[in-house]
Amino acid sequence: MEPRLSFVTLAVADLERTRRFYVEGLGWSPVVDVPGEVLMFQVGPHLVLSLWDELHFAAEVGPVERSGVPPVTLAHNVADRAEVDRVLDTARRAGADPVSDAVEREWGGYTGYFADPDGFRWEIAWNPGPIGQLVLP
Repeated sequence: MEPRLSFVTLAVADLERTRRFYVEGLGWSPVVDVPGEVLMFQVGPHLVLSLWDELHFAAEVGPVERSGVPPVTLAHNVADRAEVDRVLDTARRAGADPVSDAVEREWGGYTGYFADPDGFRWEIAWNPGPIGQLVLP
């Protein structure tokens, strides 16, 4: 198997609320939008973020358990420190809650987090090291 990721699929409790956050709030354009079922965004050259209605997700994958912060983060790396603050500000205006302001990290980067309507945490990161450059477009 190649070390490659094609889809990231997240189960969401209220697809319409999720649509408002990502489409109206963050300004993303879906590549697939099936009301009441699924919303998909191309988030990389060969990568799709799929936001799937929880009931449809459970029917195929299994029951969804919600308690606390989901044990996963999604990262959006940017080219400079100032862009980290701009993106966090955009998320805040879109209704993200909570939003943690960016801070200097011990490994040399600058990152902060926001939560989407279902509590999935997005890390907004400026990583000046080689791995950070690897993921920038």
